[in-house]
Amino acid sequence: MTDKPKIAVFKFTGCAGCQMEFLRLEDEFEDLLKKVEISYFMMVKRDNSEGPYDISFIEGSISTPRELKEIKELRARSKIIVAFGDCAITGCIPSVRNFIPQRVAEEIVYDDTSVIDSFKLRGIDEYIRVDKYIPGCPPDKNLILGFLVKSLKDVRVYHRPHAVCVECKLKENICLLTSLEEPCMGPVTRAGCGAICPSGGRVCEGCYGPMNDPNPKYLAEVFKEYGLTEADIVRKFRKYAGLAKEFSKEAGEF
Repeated sequence: MTDKPKIAVFKFTGCAGCQMEFLRLEDEFEDLLKKVEISYFMMVKRDNSEGPYDISFIEGSISTPRELKEIKELRARSKIIVAFGDCAITGCIPSVRNFIPQRVAEEIVYDDTSVIDSFKLRGIDEYIRVDKYIPGCPPDKNLILGFLVKSLKDVRVYHRPHAVCVECKLKENICLLTSLEEPCMGPVTRAGCGAICPSGGRVCEGCYGPMNDPNPKYLAEVFKEYGLTEADIVRKFRKYAGLAKEFSKEAGEF
């Protein structure tokens, strides 16, 4: 038996990329194991405990009755539930299928839809109470480490609500939007990635979800001035956070 906090990592409808970012902690992971017990993590362990858990990291959204049942059971067995990554928060890229009829989405993939038992997907806080959120597709490993360190010290966890543009300014990047007139989502996207794409000369695609109090209407107007079509603009806002209330108008209704 151990009195170390028990950590669990679960995956629902998602790509497993958030779990992989956990493993990128590498050297830090060894030190972390001195402070916590990994009770459940199917990607890295053969023997997994059924709980209870102190902190459960939930990757992925909910899209099937089985997942709905399991997420409610996990809520009952977990002291703290963390929506881990954008799929768990807003549905992320898989949520794009919400914008077409469920029947059509199933028919595109399956010849026999009678064996499919699914519904339009949602982030996990649609169905259970969520205690903490770690944004990103995937979250940067330093966000994960910072969350764990602060949680173990009982310090309030705070994630940046400001735009990616702030990180670009700190790195003295040229502004791709205003200087090069490229359709960058940085002005409405939450920071935390270190402006990794703009630093490499690529526009921000919005993979950390909406920043605090964004102005998507104005950015959409700028995109239109730069020659993007209405369909182009919808795809930009729908790609990672189309279900987020902040982007609901620009991403289109479903």
